Amino acid sequence: MPAPSWLSLLSPLPDNAAVEKKSVASADQLASQTAGPIAGWQSLTVHLSEPAYGLRHVLVTLDEHGDLLAGSDHVMFVRATTPDGLVATLTDHESIGGRFEKDGSFRGTHWKTTLASSADDEESSTTRRAEHRPPTGPETAALRHIIDDLLKRRR
Repeated sequence: MPAPSWLSLLSPLPDNAAVEKKSVASADQLASQTAGPIAGWQSLTVHLSEPAYGLRHVLVTLDEHGDLLAGSDHVMFVRATTPDGLVATLTDHESIGGRFEKDGSFRGTHWKTTLASSADDEESSTTRRAEHRPPTGPETAALRHIIDDLLKRRR
């Protein structure tokens, strides 16, 4: 069975994706009125998981007026491989996230990280690779499309 189509960075969310909404400030901060400028901010999240392949998390932060402050899309794959008969774990994580300015511009980063561990579970046998760059115009547009979809679903 192939991985679901939604389990890739910037792909459309499935129709049945549930949007969770909660305050950025803690209940204690709100009750004691110590939340300051984040008192009215909201987080919208979508958590998706397919245990055989990986998971995806989309996060949006809105200010007290419902205006977009930040957004991100994260995917992670964990898989066991058997090179030369040894079982190893390969973890790939890819994300795009950042801040949306009042003028609509996006200040974000695209990350791709790979962690490979061999079967002996020794720290010395673990390799890490991380790359980052600014998102492209089409990537930013795709993230914005996902965010717009998520905002429609929350209502």
